[in-house]
Amino acid sequence: MIEVKNLTKRYGANVALDNVSFSVEEGKIMGFLGPNGAGKSTTMNIITGYLSSTEGTVTVGGYDILENPNEAKKLIGYLPELPPLYMDMTVKEYLNFMYDLKKVTLPREQHIMEICRLVKINNVYKRLIGNLSKGYKQRVGIAQALLGNPPVLILDEPTVGLDPKQIIEIRKLIKDLGRNHTVILSSHILSEVQAVCERVIIINNGKLVADGATDRLAHDLSADHRLIIRVDGPENEVLHALTNLGHVKEVLSYGEKEKGAYEFSVEADMDYDIRRDLFALLTRKGWPLLAMRNTDLTLEDVFLQLTSGADPAVVRSKTKKGAEEE
Repeated sequence: MIEVKNLTKRYGANVALDNVSFSVEEGKIMGFLGPNGAGKSTTMNIITGYLSSTEGTVTVGGYDILENPNEAKKLIGYLPELPPLYMDMTVKEYLNFMYDLKKVTLPREQHIMEICRLVKINNVYKRLIGNLSKGYKQRVGIAQALLGNPPVLILDEPTVGLDPKQIIEIRKLIKDLGRNHTVILSSHILSEVQAVCERVIIINNGKLVADGATDRLAHDLSADHRLIIRVDGPENEVLHALTNLGHVKEVLSYGEKEKGAYEFSVEADMDYDIRRDLFALLTRKGWPLLAMRNTDLTLEDVFLQLTSGADPAVVRSKTKKGAEEE
């Protein structure tokens, strides 16, 4: 649906984007991460046609954003970090104004009310935008992006400034929208990206530094893949049983962590998921499994590692040391 090839943007001697390429498949939700000044907003502004690139191309639904801007822009709904709202308009006046501005051809009242129900703003439809809460203003911003039912939605920091309840509601809305739209979501809240997005792109200093599935990126960039388990059972017997379990390379005991329960580090063969084997073994032995976690980097670890130049070995060493000291 979206194809970005060799995108470069220069401002004099300053290079904001340096040969960035990626694609987003139809019906996917992609997270777009990077520190301030990394080039995220520049990339989104080029995709939406607000900025032109120095080099490279962007196509949306097969239309080049520069050569066929009208056709490409009809496919895009955009929510900037600061929603383009008119505070002295009511929600009704604003959405009707944007309907005309975007030259939408769908049945006016039916279409606008359908969007209002979707984003849950029909109860404030006749209120002044300037009197709405931050959460409702964000919803009105999303509503204007949805006018015309564009297949692509680009959302820049859609939950910034919201309270926890509003954040949860907007996250759910974005996930629902992802069923029928291709979504690019930019956010500084890594837990939000992890909860909503199927894929993550990380950009730093204008360069693409990571691109992968949300649930695999941290795993693939981690130096080792151990499970830390806490078992209620005799330490030496559990250690012996774990060591003799198939596909296990190494088992370490971290000692007693609570009365009668011991913590162990279990390293399995590369790319072998040993969790089911562990569960079956402990069930047979009658040893309750009290906790289990892996030592893969978190998405936050990955982000910091890729954008601050942290040594992966140092990050991994700290993670492992922390597990042993708990």
